[in-house]
Amino acid sequence: MGIDINISGATKLVGLVGSPVEHSMSPVMHTDSFQKMGVNAVYTAFDVTPDKLEDVVKGLAEMGAVGYNVTMPCKTAVGQYLDELSPAAELMGAVNTVVIKDGKSIGHNTDGAGFVENLRHHGFEPEGKVVTIVGAGGAGSAIFTQLALDGVACVNVFNRKDDFWASTRERVVDLSRKTGVPMVLNDLENKEQLARAVKNSQLFINATRVGMPPLENECTIDEDMLHEDLFVADTIYDPRETKLIQMAKAHGLETAPGIEMLLQQAALGEKIWFDIEMPCDYIEEKYF
Repeated sequence: MGIDINISGATKLVGLVGSPVEHSMSPVMHTDSFQKMGVNAVYTAFDVTPDKLEDVVKGLAEMGAVGYNVTMPCKTAVGQYLDELSPAAELMGAVNTVVIKDGKSIGHNTDGAGFVENLRHHGFEPEGKVVTIVGAGGAGSAIFTQLALDGVACVNVFNRKDDFWASTRERVVDLSRKTGVPMVLNDLENKEQLARAVKNSQLFINATRVGMPPLENECTIDEDMLHEDLFVADTIYDPRETKLIQMAKAHGLETAPGIEMLLQQAALGEKIWFDIEMPCDYIEEKYF
């Protein structure tokens, strides 16, 4: 989808670093947003593997770039080459947004913050709430880290007992110790324990692939686990409404679908780089 771009000698550079990146919608989406907001900047993608990362970080800073997003497989590797990390990025051990200020490259992670911003956009304030989240991978970890930083009462994490179970448990225990928020890792196969956790929660989150093709007709919880005091959120944005979201809506529950989380993550990046409010409604209507 093409857009009209005005470029001059004063045009600023923002980018995406990772590999592969040719499929990304970020360049056209962010550049369109910049044009819409009157910001003289372009966003382009750089195919970068971890072995080239140190040189790229130095090069972008030397060239005067405003900042960049970081995607796989560079999110966990880039931090060691940056000058500073935000508290969230340091706790998560991953960076997805970098801003370059006064020659310093500062790493942030907007994955969890974008999710929480989406909750608030839908009228749900997580502070002091009991949370149950299914999925402890990259998305889930970022989300429950941010929720802990934002002062939830406690977090019940459910995940499959895979090869990363021991390291995931260590990460959950360490995060609980550092934030003071009670957190426990549970086996997703224990449906009785999952049902009890959801019953006592005000927020349920799906941070797994269940709900997207080819699992679009499946759900991480049973319908009878839903209750009137539960807010339901999903991280999946394709389909726009997963079976979980449809099921929750059918029971009259408030929900937060994944597509708006994606937009809020992008919007936080633009706030960090240029202190602007991304026109989310315009971007969603045009690109999603």
